[in-house]
Amino acid sequence: MAGLGVVKKIGLTGGIGSGKSTVAAMLVELGAHLVDLDAISRALTAPGGGAIAHIQTQFGADFVDAQGAMDRTRMRELAFADPGALIRLEGILHPLIGQHADLHADTAQSGQIIVYDVPLLAESGTRWKEKVDRVLVVDCPIETQIDRVMARSGWPREAVEQVIAKQATRAMRLAVADDVIVNEGLSLDELKQEVTKVWRLWNNHA
Repeated sequence: MAGLGVVKKIGLTGGIGSGKSTVAAMLVELGAHLVDLDAISRALTAPGGGAIAHIQTQFGADFVDAQGAMDRTRMRELAFADPGALIRLEGILHPLIGQHADLHADTAQSGQIIVYDVPLLAESGTRWKEKVDRVLVVDCPIETQIDRVMARSGWPREAVEQVIAKQATRAMRLAVADDVIVNEGLSLDELKQEVTKVWRLWNNHA
C-alpha cells in the first residue's frame, strides 16, 4: 500500500466489464475531476482527430473510413492478426493521449482530486504508477466480466475472451493496486458505498 499523505492524482483501472466506468461516474459525483483516456483516444481517432493524418501515413488510406475517422473494425482485425501493428498504433496514440490528458488535468479546480481513467494502466509498466499518488483497481471474476460484456454488447463469448486475453491478468492489476473495489454481487447503492469509502480515505476522513 502506498502511503496516503496528500492525495491529488488517482489512477483508475479495471478489466473490460469490471464496472470501472460506473465507478468513474460515481467519483465525479463525489467531486473528482475525471480524465478519461478512452474518450481522449476516441476523439483523436474521430473525424478531424489529431491522430488521423498519422494513421493514414502509417497504415494507408484504407484505415480511414468515409467519414474521416479511423476504421476501428479494420484496425482491430489487423491488431489481432499482427501484434506489430498494435505497437505502431500505440506509438502514434500514446504520446498524443498523454499530451491531451495533461491539458485536461490542468483544467481541474484547485485542490480537486484528479482521476485518470486508464484502461491499460497495469500494462503500461511504471509510467502511470509514477504519475499518480494511488491506483484504484475495480476487480471482479473473469466469468462476471464475460457475462456483463456479452449482456451489454451482444458479443459472442469467444470475442469477449479474446479481449480479456489481450488485457492484463487480474493478478497483474491487483499487483499495482493501492485500493481495490470488488464489484461482484453489489447493487449500485452498495457499489456507491464502496466508492465513497475510498473517497473518504483519500480525503483523510474516517
